Amino acid sequence: MSNLQLGLAMLGGLVLLVLLIHSAWSARANAPKQAQTSTPVAQASKEPAFDDSGFDPMALSTPVARRLSIDALIDAVATVNLDPLGQAVTGEMALAAMPSTRRAGTKLFSIEGFNADVQEWESPVPGARYSVFQTGVQLANRAGALNDIEYSEFVVKTQAFADALGATPEFPEMRDEVARARELDNFASVHDAQLYLSLRARNASWSPGYLTQMAAQQGFVPGQLPGRMVLPAAVEGAAPLLSLAFDSQAALAEDPAQSAVRELTFHLEVAHVDRDERPFDRMCQAAQAMAQSMDGTITDDNGQPLAPQALEGIARELQRRYDMLQARDFAAGSSLARRLFS
Repeated sequence: MSNLQLGLAMLGGLVLLVLLIHSAWSARANAPKQAQTSTPVAQASKEPAFDDSGFDPMALSTPVARRLSIDALIDAVATVNLDPLGQAVTGEMALAAMPSTRRAGTKLFSIEGFNADVQEWESPVPGARYSVFQTGVQLANRAGALNDIEYSEFVVKTQAFADALGATPEFPEMRDEVARARELDNFASVHDAQLYLSLRARNASWSPGYLTQMAAQQGFVPGQLPGRMVLPAAVEGAAPLLSLAFDSQAALAEDPAQSAVRELTFHLEVAHVDRDERPFDRMCQAAQAMAQSMDGTITDDNGQPLAPQALEGIARELQRRYDMLQARDFAAGSSLARRLFS
């Protein structure tokens, strides 16, 4: 072999080595970022549940919490008087007479009794004695206003409960309650608010483990569904302050380490969280911290980057909505607000 041929062979080998090194570097640079084993990843835990029976039981994977108190602000209320007046009904009798479902169409149907011993309204419980009952059907939720058919179902359920106890129900006028429901639904439609912020990868994508690890550093814990995390409230039983979601298929992959996630979304249910918890500030802080540590960009729903000035504008509008909800006695985070906006 001549010197020229030997030189060309060596040059070709060097070029091939450079190409191999570049290919390996590119693959490494573009591979999803992985969680660091030296930092503990949040252990899977049950997503905090909160006492809000305004949610549809069929839409939840866990049992519904205790029903909320009947309130004339959000419910059409019927009185069920025992006959003769003055007699008492046991909790066991009341529970046996209750309907099998707690819904009238898409609306929450509730029954409460006035405990003759403690002199308080409550959901019937065994061992208690009740001197009078009341039933309620929710006037409005995100499914819309109470309609004639739902009101009629409310009447049928209440009448059946009263008949089982030998009692006499007194109903409000249907036209008045349906009109009240429409007005409340109009208010809710105008003042409902759900805020979203997205975080998009600038360069390298993220593995589910890496994303979970970064979110855990901001206080998020795994939720009930794959690809969902929540930031728990400080008060037990309260709604989560925020939720975080990413591709559920990536979270369910046989080898999640090889799954590539390029976007995650923060979500705030405005009416579900007390304003004193400053949930929007917490959302912005978490998004900004994760954007810096994960090399991401904060964007709106359309993928447009959000400047700090835009976030400040959203915060001002949010305070205005809080004030409007509170003025109508549906303060954010209250049981009534969670029921109405569910």
